[in-house]
Amino acid sequence: MTFKEKLKTGKFVITAEAGPDKGIHTEKLLEEAELLRDKVDAINVTDLQSSVMRLGSLTVSYLLKQKGLEPIYQLTCRDRNRLALQSDLLSAGALGIENILITTGDHPARGDHPEAKPVFDLDSVQLLQVAKGLEEGHDMKGHKLVGNPPKFCLGAVVNPGSEPLEPQIMKMEKKISAGADFIQTQAVFDIKSFENFISKIRHINVPVIAGIILLKSAVMANYMNKHVAGVYVPDNLIKEMEQSKDKAATSVNIASGLIKQIKSMCQGVHIMPIGWNSLVPSVLKESGL
Repeated sequence: MTFKEKLKTGKFVITAEAGPDKGIHTEKLLEEAELLRDKVDAINVTDLQSSVMRLGSLTVSYLLKQKGLEPIYQLTCRDRNRLALQSDLLSAGALGIENILITTGDHPARGDHPEAKPVFDLDSVQLLQVAKGLEEGHDMKGHKLVGNPPKFCLGAVVNPGSEPLEPQIMKMEKKISAGADFIQTQAVFDIKSFENFISKIRHINVPVIAGIILLKSAVMANYMNKHVAGVYVPDNLIKEMEQSKDKAATSVNIASGLIKQIKSMCQGVHIMPIGWNSLVPSVLKESGL
């Protein structure tokens, strides 16, 4: 059963994240992905995460596909104009990559090439519309595609902790109207905030996959509170990390505890290990998934 089919059946899905390295060697990434075989339903491949130049997400998605794993190809609007974005979507389709997570992307000023010129020719809503058009057999100018059109499972993102929350929900509704088949959230740490978000989207009949980040330290938590919009790590979790003598074990406990509390509210979880990929199986085991 494909990831798209699992979403349609209402199955609780589990996804994890793979971040390509700054180089051409993929052995470590593929070894870590192998640890997730039969444990997750798909692996989300980030697209120049945090605006840092790395190996491309389409290439890594294809390598995972060749290994018999199901990738979610992340595609951002930041670096490409509408020609390149449409071409990359067609390339994904030609390679048999169906799952596409479409995001706007962080500004290049936040990355390791701050002088890079941002493109943002399309935003995420527009790119979702373009992808649906390709599925219908035409490009965004109405020109007909040659042969059978690609078939996608399109995803979009939302920040459930954003304040005010209403603009996020309105943007999410636009993404769903544009063709999003599933929604993936920013990191969830504050359960009450997530409950509030879920209570306000009960009218939306699209699977929501909650984001879970593995905390590495109290410093990381404080940094996110100060610099990542819409993410709030509660003081008790920060204190837990500060007092921990085994950061990895504590991180697993926190992540699994969060999953236990939110899994009845959503249709899946997306685990972002931030380099601690080897801990993902432990998080799944401890959370009862």
